[in-house]
Amino acid sequence: MSNRVPLAVLVSGGGTNLQSIIEATRDPKYSADVAVVISDRPGVKALDRAREAGLPTVVVDWSDYDDRGAFTNEVCDAAEDHGAEGLVLAGFMRILAPAAIDRFPGRIVNIHPALLPAFPGAHAVDDALAYGVTITGVTIHFVDEQVDHGPIIYQEALAVMPGEEREALQARIQAVEHRMFPVAIDALARGRLHIEGRMVRWEQA
Repeated sequence: MSNRVPLAVLVSGGGTNLQSIIEATRDPKYSADVAVVISDRPGVKALDRAREAGLPTVVVDWSDYDDRGAFTNEVCDAAEDHGAEGLVLAGFMRILAPAAIDRFPGRIVNIHPALLPAFPGAHAVDDALAYGVTITGVTIHFVDEQVDHGPIIYQEALAVMPGEEREALQARIQAVEHRMFPVAIDALARGRLHIEGRMVRWEQA
């Protein structure tokens, strides 16, 4: 019997972070497994990636719900039905209702393409470029009741090159995400991440 921690990965688009997690789980020493991939809409590439890897998939279509609470409960139900003990938001573009925090306390993580608290929201890369920053980066954080606000697990800075276009910067940010996210998820599964107020303490391996 596997002693890995089963997690649900929530997606909305291409699924490149999902792919990095799938590849990490092929290491026998990895401590997490993808129990199910849940999308907020049908027909996205991330679902194809999941199916190609032989993973269960569920679509909880945002357009079918009148309120965030009902949508969130359905997402959480789908995760629990597949035995997931936590949620990984990998390019998931919906805001979950507080009920998700109640059902998975301290077990929901998100990745964001900026150095939070700078540039929260869905357009972080565009916002950073528009502001003219010379440094941006990636943040992995626990999810709380506010958008892009929870305790920060890990951040890595990335220089913005002079005259850099959005697509080039996005690609470099994603390369950092693909390296960072599986490491943080493994640490979560190993019980190495401890929330202490607004801080996260990493227990030594």
